[in-house]
Amino acid sequence: MAIRNIVKEGDPVLNKACRQVTDFNERLWQLLDDMHETLKAADGAGLAAPQVGVLRALALVMTEDGSYLEIINPKIVWQEGEQTGAEGCLSIPGVYGEVTRPLKVRVEALDRFGKPFTREAEGFTARAFCHEIDHLSGHLFRELVERYIDPEKE
Repeated sequence: MAIRNIVKEGDPVLNKACRQVTDFNERLWQLLDDMHETLKAADGAGLAAPQVGVLRALALVMTEDGSYLEIINPKIVWQEGEQTGAEGCLSIPGVYGEVTRPLKVRVEALDRFGKPFTREAEGFTARAFCHEIDHLSGHLFRELVERYIDPEKE
């Protein structure tokens, strides 16, 4: 496993849509393992493949218990409610803002072996799913910020 460089805002890879994953092999597993190491080292809540320069539809999302869930070719198939809260992004260090997201979501995705699964989440984890899935479409949280936050004042 290796820690990869996290791509920063301004790099065009962050504004491109990802291609679906079709090969579930050792190369994919290595990427996922590297992303786990990278995310752990960065102490983040999620990481999408474009953030390490790879235009494939996969991400890691922190769950309620603090572990990371791998989601490949994810899509939100249901959402309910609304929550507004602070977000930041490893690709935009030091910037935080209030963003409104669904309170609850249901995500369909594939695991690292290509097996489909469904996961429902609410609160923080729902927010993390939405944030990371946005990355896979080339969107950054900054596009949704309602108000920027100075963490030293709040």
